[in-house]
Amino acid sequence: MFARIFKFFRHRWGDASASGRALPLQTRQRLKQTVAASEQRHTGQVRICVEAGLPMSYLWRHAWQREALSSVVRQRAVTLFGKLGIWDTEQNNGVLIYLLLAEHAIEVVADRGLSKHVPVAQWQSVVVRLGTELQAHRFEAGLEQTLDEVSKLLEQHFPAEPGLARPNEISDAVLLL
Repeated sequence: MFARIFKFFRHRWGDASASGRALPLQTRQRLKQTVAASEQRHTGQVRICVEAGLPMSYLWRHAWQREALSSVVRQRAVTLFGKLGIWDTEQNNGVLIYLLLAEHAIEVVADRGLSKHVPVAQWQSVVVRLGTELQAHRFEAGLEQTLDEVSKLLEQHFPAEPGLARPNEISDAVLLL
């Protein structure tokens, strides 16, 4: 019971300022530039979202309805993928990199256009490598490495046509929740 209460407070105490401490403004600006540069080499769209703690409705599902935490975190990432419009790219090749700080959880959600080319095991290895960096508190290095890996996959399956300008469909800014 104590563990459940502690977990609840860990999520409720966190807010966007906690996410901002993990990724200071200069780091977010560099990551935004990295995303923008990446998107010049492929037609995909990438978004990073860092959330301090789960909303109450998700905590409820885990704590009282006994849904596995990994399932609840995945559901939250997929929900944000939809709310942020990442699913709505022209070639269905958007990618969300989601970090949940309260649980040290990571999810990478790729749209169906990219998912059909990249096996789940490959996404899982990307998550494991990012997790290793985050455990060492190397947030920027881990996210840079993950962006590089995601970009290479997008370049391989959705390369940009040289000289063809296209609009930025999704904000490149890191989202803090």
